[in-house]
Amino acid sequence: MKPDRVAPLSQGECLGDAVAGSAQSCPDAPVARVLPDRGRVDGAWRITWHLCVLVGLVVLYLGAASLLSLVSVRVGFDLWDGIDPFLPPDRRPFLGAVELAHRAFAVDALRQLFLAALVLGGAWWRDRVGWRRRLALERERPNGMRPVALLAILLVWPLLHIAWVTGTAELFGASFGQHVRLSPFMSQAAVAAWLVYLSVMAPMAEELLLRGEAFARARVALGPAGAILVTAVIFAAAHISTWGLARPVSLLPLALALGWLRWRTGRLWPGIALHGWSNLALVTYLLWPP
Repeated sequence: MKPDRVAPLSQGECLGDAVAGSAQSCPDAPVARVLPDRGRVDGAWRITWHLCVLVGLVVLYLGAASLLSLVSVRVGFDLWDGIDPFLPPDRRPFLGAVELAHRAFAVDALRQLFLAALVLGGAWWRDRVGWRRRLALERERPNGMRPVALLAILLVWPLLHIAWVTGTAELFGASFGQHVRLSPFMSQAAVAAWLVYLSVMAPMAEELLLRGEAFARARVALGPAGAILVTAVIFAAAHISTWGLARPVSLLPLALALGWLRWRTGRLWPGIALHGWSNLALVTYLLWPP
């Protein structure tokens, strides 16, 4: 047999030679070297897209809840007070400090109610059978934490939270961790309602959004660790105020703990309890007479 003719390589042999290092004899070999890089780029774009959608969804939920609460309070309180809600600003009567304080609190409270309703409704519309499991309202797997350990965390964490928040406020020179006083225009009933809002309504709505819907979406693309980190950053960023980064930094450890608790237990209720208990303990400490 004369060796002057060589059978052409098949596509599989060509790719095998390219991986083995003889790519110069295979015109398609460079594709084999590009594929891993292209896969990494596609994965990065996919993760970026998931993050953008996640942030946009959180902003949409918060914006819709805020708008609904503002409109409801404006129209409802105006009708209750006998004021035409559609009067131009220059013709509206002066409301007074007490009325303005009550309206501001009503906006905050209704925002949390609307937020919880929107998240629950959105999850139900997306999956009418498994929406409770999606929001971790039903156990998705056996509890990975013993009740004694969970109770210990609930008892100890508020002390750590108080120390971190007050220390952060002192470090940044902010006033949210010291010399806090309630508005003198709030009645006793309003103060009681505010405490319920702070320890029950806000934790439930925020946990439904972040450690419920947002955590479920982030976990698909990033895994548990990524979901904990991303939801914590979003939670902290949502609390940016006139104090700049002081407030987000003060809440970041709590946000990470809530995400870890959501993953460890597979349920949302422990995080709601820790969130509400931490809020109540911090406010009680700050308002306690010296």
